[in-house]
Amino acid sequence: MKILVVLAHPNPKSFNAAIAQTVLQTLQAGGHEVIFHDLYAENFDPVLKAAEMGKDAVLPLEIQHYCRELALAQGIIMIHPNWWGQPPALLKGWVDRVFRPEVAYRFLEGDRGEGVPEGLLRAEAALVFTTSNTAPLRELEYFGDPLQNIWQNCIFRLCGISRFLRQNFAIVVTSTPEQRREWLQQVTTIVEAFFPKV
Repeated sequence: MKILVVLAHPNPKSFNAAIAQTVLQTLQAGGHEVIFHDLYAENFDPVLKAAEMGKDAVLPLEIQHYCRELALAQGIIMIHPNWWGQPPALLKGWVDRVFRPEVAYRFLEGDRGEGVPEGLLRAEAALVFTTSNTAPLRELEYFGDPLQNIWQNCIFRLCGISRFLRQNFAIVVTSTPEQRREWLQQVTTIVEAFFPKV
């Protein structure tokens, strides 16, 4: 399978980077074709320009490339920290520019954008691995777990992907090396379950 993996963390020595490395190793060991983007390392520009907004806009070559990869992906994996209950701005900007009309979704004839779009992504499943320094119960009870809603309902479901899992690892700042090794084993197990060996 062709799997798109996107990492959004500025520190190459972060636990997010370790998650990404584990994801890549697991997918490659399973015989999958992996497309990997480290958005910070690539210095991705997250700012959506007015000229890109129309569905028939002429896009920069870089954005065309990302869009083709997204459209062809048979699986998608996102990796990022929880910052203020949201993905990092860099990743949000990547979604703004790449999850485009006629790539990730389209509105039906007669719909000017006020309705529910038709999802176009062909990916069979999407995984999101996040990290945080908030206790899971507090995240759910106090904040309502906004990242779950953003990725599952506001993005992937609207773009045609119903098989979805988000796994959060917390609390990272006080975690031990043993805890992190256990979390990385969980990453391997989840990736293998969603994308078995070919």
